[in-house]
Amino acid sequence: MVRPLSRRLAPLANSRYRLLFVATLGSGIGNWLALIALQVDVYDRTHSGWWVAALLVGNILPAVFLGILFGPLVDRLSRKGLMIASDVGRLAVFAALPFVNSAAAIVALAVVAGIGNAFFRPAVLAGLPNLVDDDDLPQANALLQLVDWITTAAGPIAGGAIVAVSGPDVAYATNAVTFAFSAALVVMIPARLLQSERAIGRGHWGDLREGIAVVRGSRQLKAVLIAWAIAMAAGGAVNVGEIFLAKETFDAGDFGFGMLWGGTGAGYVIGGLGASAWIARLGVSKAYVVALAIFAVGVLAAGVSPNIWVAAVAMLVSGTGNGAAIVANIVLVQRGAPDHVRGRAFTLLMSVTYGTMGIGLLAAGPATDTVGARWVYAASAALIAVAAAAGGALLRGVRVDAAQVAEAA
Repeated sequence: MVRPLSRRLAPLANSRYRLLFVATLGSGIGNWLALIALQVDVYDRTHSGWWVAALLVGNILPAVFLGILFGPLVDRLSRKGLMIASDVGRLAVFAALPFVNSAAAIVALAVVAGIGNAFFRPAVLAGLPNLVDDDDLPQANALLQLVDWITTAAGPIAGGAIVAVSGPDVAYATNAVTFAFSAALVVMIPARLLQSERAIGRGHWGDLREGIAVVRGSRQLKAVLIAWAIAMAAGGAVNVGEIFLAKETFDAGDFGFGMLWGGTGAGYVIGGLGASAWIARLGVSKAYVVALAIFAVGVLAAGVSPNIWVAAVAMLVSGTGNGAAIVANIVLVQRGAPDHVRGRAFTLLMSVTYGTMGIGLLAAGPATDTVGARWVYAASAALIAVAAAAGGALLRGVRVDAAQVAEAA
C-alpha cells in the first residue's frame, strides 16, 4: 500500500528531527563534493590504483576498529557530544586539506576524517529511535536515507564539475563549511532526546561481549552481518575501479567520474522509495535477494558498457538494488537491538562490513592496475550475487511487522 505524502513526511513535524534532517542534508552535500575531490586529487598526483585504494581504506579504517575497540563509547558517552565532536574534527580536516602537498598527507587526513565518520553515523542511527515516535521510526530512517541518496546523486556531479573547473580546494572549503553548519544544528537538539539510558557497568570488554551476543542472538542482525559484509567487499572494489573506468576506459574525465557516482545516487532514491512495495509483495527474504541481484546486474552492466553514458545508466540500476536493501538493513538493526546496546550493535556491524570493504579496496588496487577496471567490475558483480544468495538464506522465515515494512521507504 502506498502511503499518503503527509504520512511519509510525518517525522518532519518533529522540530528536533528537522534539525537532524537539515544537518544531514548540508553535511551530505559537502561529503560527496569532498569524496570526488579527494579521489581526483590523489589520482592526479599518482595515477595509481594502490594510492586510490589507500585513500579509500584510510577513510573507512577507523570504522573498522571502532566497533572492535571503542563501540561501547557510542552507548556510554553523550551521542550528541560525539556528533558535535565528529563535525568539528572533520571541519578541521577539510580546512587543512588545501594546504597539503602530497598524496601521503591527503591519505593521513582522510584517516582523521574517517574517525569522525565512524562515530557520527552510528550515534545518529542509535539515537534516532529516541528522537521520534516508534510508529514514525521506519519513515524517519527513510527520510534520512533519502537525504543521503539525493546528495549521493547531486554531490558527485557537482563535485566533478567544480574540480574540473577550479581544482579540489574549493570542494574542500565547501565541505568544511557544511560541517560547521551541521554542528550548529546538532547543538540545538537536547541530548536526552538522543539517548534514553547510558548505564553500562560490565567493563569495557564486558560491554563489547554484550554487543557481540546481541548480534549473534538475532537472525536479523546476522543477516545484515554476513550478507552485507560480502556486498561491501564488492562495493569497495567498485569504488576503486570507478575512477579508472571513467577516466581511462571511457576517457570521460572528472565530470564522467561524477556521472558514475551520480547515477548510483539516483538509483538509491529509486530503490529506496520502491523498497516498501517490494517487501510487501515479495516478503523480506525474496525482496532482499531481488535487491542484491539488481545491484549485481547493474555493476556487471557498467563494467561491459561501451561508453560513459550507458555506464551511468547501469550504475543507476546498481544503485536501485543497493538502495532498496539499505532501508531494510537499518530497520532490522534498530528493531533487533534494544537502546542500551544499539550503538554497539551498529558499530560492530559497521566494523565487520567496513572491514570486508577494506579488503575489497585493497584487492582492487593492484587488480585494477593489472587487469583493468572492467574485470574488477565483473568480479564484483559475481561477489554481490553470492551476497544475494546468502541474504536470502539467512532471512528466510524472519517475520517483520507489515505496517513497519510498508513505512520503511
